Amino acid sequence: MTSFVSRFDFRAPGTDRKARQELYTRALDQAAYLDEHGHDAVMVSEHHASDDGYLPSPLLVAAAMVARTRTVPITVSALLVNMYDPIKLAEDVAVLDQLSAGRVSYTFGLGYRPEEYALFGRDWESRGDDIEERIELLLALWRGEEVSYDGRTMRVTPLPFSDPHPFLFYGGGSRAAARRAARLGLNFQPNVADKTLRDLYNEECRSHGREPGFVLLPPPGPGTVFCADDPDRFWAEYGEHLLADAMAYRAWSGTKNTLITDDSSTVEELRAGSRYLVLDPDEMIRQCRERELRAVSCHPLCGGMPEEPSWESVRLICEQVAPALRADA
Repeated sequence: MTSFVSRFDFRAPGTDRKARQELYTRALDQAAYLDEHGHDAVMVSEHHASDDGYLPSPLLVAAAMVARTRTVPITVSALLVNMYDPIKLAEDVAVLDQLSAGRVSYTFGLGYRPEEYALFGRDWESRGDDIEERIELLLALWRGEEVSYDGRTMRVTPLPFSDPHPFLFYGGGSRAAARRAARLGLNFQPNVADKTLRDLYNEECRSHGREPGFVLLPPPGPGTVFCADDPDRFWAEYGEHLLADAMAYRAWSGTKNTLITDDSSTVEELRAGSRYLVLDPDEMIRQCRERELRAVSCHPLCGGMPEEPSWESVRLICEQVAPALRADA
């Protein structure tokens, strides 16, 4: 069965304050709509020091989405642990876990931009050791243990609703990330479809005397999918938003081959590639049925996408594509 996930990062270059506020309002309205229509998951992302307004506070948005929804799982991917005071982070995640009754999950991430570490005065060179220390502290605090940190002894309350903590992944596309996830006893979410990383993670887990956790490899296919009655018109009128998104990620990640990187420099090149896909409902249904498209990764606000076709895509997927596929089951 095809899965349907929508991601919100609020990246919108050149957007003024009023238009940006509309993006936040729209995201909450769309989260409620997706929840009502049985969407599989909603995801919020995190980055800092980004001129295009990339979301820096995913916990706040996740909490707002929890208040507007009832059943849809919400994931924070990735939560850049080193940017936070770990004691306050432990409290905030525990409270959000209570508010959501365990409906919010997290992918912990190291981050790959020195600008973010500089913004918070964090040490770039020691970032690997630092995140391990912080994650170990978080896990102990969520177990209700009294811990020592920075010369202080403390315990946090309340404990999470989930026992002993929310569902947690460690994310990253390196062998070091696979080993760290295993060492910390976390599930593993590589940002590259590399089965050798999954195998390494499984081996490392067993070497630490524990059974491997869940490994979530990126599905084959595009990283961003839109549905439109007229894909040609969509590309002609709104393709620049997709290109802006692609170029911004490429500027950050360079040549790393992840689910969201693309080396296109024009809308035409982007359309001819494999990372961004726009289909009409019938073609999307066909590709899902024939397993050409195994997961539909939606990005309704991509590059500051206007209200239409953002809502058009959401509605077509929820009201035409997903029901047709459910009828097949």
